[in-house]
Amino acid sequence: MSHAVGDTLPPFTIESVSPQAMKQWAGFLADPNPIHLDVEVVKAKGLGDRVINQGPINVAYMMNMLMRAFPGGRIKSMDSRFLDNVYGGDRAVVTGRIAAIEGDTVTCEFSLDVDGRGTVNSGTATVEI
Repeated sequence: MSHAVGDTLPPFTIESVSPQAMKQWAGFLADPNPIHLDVEVVKAKGLGDRVINQGPINVAYMMNMLMRAFPGGRIKSMDSRFLDNVYGGDRAVVTGRIAAIEGDTVTCEFSLDVDGRGTVNSGTATVEI
């Protein structure tokens, strides 16, 4: 498959971030932080009125977009910046574009955006294809 600098990558969309999945991930991640599990705790902390998605899940969304864009590829490095939370029920979309190509390595810029609030995470990754 041919790639060029400036190419956009197919988006990865989560139609509704699942609070039930957050409960499962809390076990996988050994992360019992109640902001992921109990909306009353989120409210008490003044962080909103819905449970908050774990950061590693948000990173996984971005990794999924990259792996779908480059089947069989390998993420060599990835940096991202958390700008806001992702909440249960949010519709989240990861988009990206190719910023550079050097040999068999593609550098991509990406963002995770939430409907109504904009970019909540952004970064770059290098993928060996």
